[in-house]
Amino acid sequence: MTPESPTADAPPKPTWARGALHRGLVALPLVAGLATAGWLVAGRDQPAPVPAQAALTAPAPAKTVSGPSVLQASAPVQAQEPAQGAAGGGGGPAPLQKWADSLAGPLDIPAPALLGYANGELTMRKERPDCHLSWVTLAGLGVAGNNHGRGDGAAMGLSTQQWKKYGAQIPGIAHPALSDPSSASVAAARALCASGVDLSAGNGWWKAVAGYQNGSGMELFRQRVLGYAQLYATLSLDPAKANAPSVQATRFALGQLGLPYVWGGNGPDAGAAGFDCSGLTKASYDSAGVSLPRTADSQFRSIPPVPGGQEPKLGDLVFYGSPATRIHHVGLYLGNGLMINAPTEGQAIQIHTFHRPGDDYAGAGHPAN
Repeated sequence: MTPESPTADAPPKPTWARGALHRGLVALPLVAGLATAGWLVAGRDQPAPVPAQAALTAPAPAKTVSGPSVLQASAPVQAQEPAQGAAGGGGGPAPLQKWADSLAGPLDIPAPALLGYANGELTMRKERPDCHLSWVTLAGLGVAGNNHGRGDGAAMGLSTQQWKKYGAQIPGIAHPALSDPSSASVAAARALCASGVDLSAGNGWWKAVAGYQNGSGMELFRQRVLGYAQLYATLSLDPAKANAPSVQATRFALGQLGLPYVWGGNGPDAGAAGFDCSGLTKASYDSAGVSLPRTADSQFRSIPPVPGGQEPKLGDLVFYGSPATRIHHVGLYLGNGLMINAPTEGQAIQIHTFHRPGDDYAGAGHPAN
């Protein structure tokens, strides 16, 4: 939701899927009976109980209505498949190397890491063909774990126990090492597929990723895996758009996952702990050189609309409220029915399903290509 006059009240501690004052937010049960701390994921067509309301220290005015706060289980869309085959004559690179080299720049993933993710998928095609694991899920683990080997933390977010169990023997690698992208990716792939689920289906994908890592940061880890896997899948099919403002804005918004919702907040660079809904969308497009008005209603009325009946595209803004009177909420569309959302007080910035029957979705707008 967006304020009439932005302020910067002290935010409450964020949670991942709790209700808000003045409205009981709907949250559905976890798929396959899976329960994790504060995290709610909806299986499609399941009944919806109303959770307890969050304790808030900075409630919004009573007339304010929250935005969507439910994430339906979904898997990333189909991505460009890794190339296979032997190197061509004359000693040129193998097709898989060419594939990795062509996508490394647009996806901002080092080519060796991309090769590792592809090898993880290809290995599972042989070892666990029923798992249907895509390299983009491994790439999501890679960025959430240690930014594809460029940051701190364990490669792929693997625990010591997972590495010992799944990384001891890797096909074609005499001495597997956690620092080797292919070794780590195959180990991670085996860990994901160990439960026997189908990762091409939403419920199976979430169950596998939810069981992959435990600990205090597990909700944020899973959110990042989902968000970046979706981004990589989309860009792999259209790498020429990698530098488009819509992609830059989406990358910025993904980088804010886990920050608290702050009523009137414009983000840490402006002295706030987090963002409200329109503060997040404005800052995301500011980072891409596109200026937007500050509130959800003014953003709705200032950008070209997406024609009715068309699905929004990556980076489009999705709006909630009444076009005739007032738009009260906005999010940034990620693709595959998902949005990056600063929902309301008491919740962190996170990924939610953008449109469900009975909500007040008002349409989408296209700020830039």
